[in-house]
Amino acid sequence: MAARTAARYSVARPTTGAPAGNTGQDPLSDARTRILDAAAELLAEHGLRSLTQPRVCKKSGLRQSHLTYYFPTRRDLMIGVAQRSMETLSQPLLAKASTGRLNAATLARTLGKELADRSRVRIMIGLISAAEDDPVIADALCDLITRIRGKLSALFKALEIPHDTDSVALAHALLVGTAMLHHARVNADARREVGLASQFIVNRLPMLHTRSSTRKVGKTPIRKARK
Repeated sequence: MAARTAARYSVARPTTGAPAGNTGQDPLSDARTRILDAAAELLAEHGLRSLTQPRVCKKSGLRQSHLTYYFPTRRDLMIGVAQRSMETLSQPLLAKASTGRLNAATLARTLGKELADRSRVRIMIGLISAAEDDPVIADALCDLITRIRGKLSALFKALEIPHDTDSVALAHALLVGTAMLHHARVNADARREVGLASQFIVNRLPMLHTRSSTRKVGKTPIRKARK
């Protein structure tokens, strides 16, 4: 296996004009978005094997020259899809948090909905599967996890939910694990667990953090006064 590259990886974006033949009003955003939407749909519906250039081109209605212009390799496309999936979920929540319009109930409801979204899970599964044989994707996945936790930390901080490294890592692991279990079963029990996980993160995690702090204070040795 090739040596691992630097952990920071991002899909390169073109800085010049779009390929000849693109008649869209905003080719640098519209064509790229259409490609990512098409790839995400294919990956969510049919899995990693469906992510081929002919299928993505057919789904997006664009030429292969457009696809390779924005995403020169399949690797670039996969990472682009995963990054966009993260952004479309986190940005609206962060925008609400920045203006004080995000509350615990909204966050729990949104997390519960997204945990039950099998398309997002399939995107992550596809990336994990590809990472086994591609060290660059593996590094990109590590980078994506770091970025997701950074956004979770910002959301938790806005709602006064414990946002230290360990608390965020625990919450992220719970979210991913619950989503995977729901994806595997898709039944009433799995759906209920989705709700439990999201409610636990926004309501119970702060309580556990408070209790832990209280126990530490309670165990502080007290010196007896000398007689």
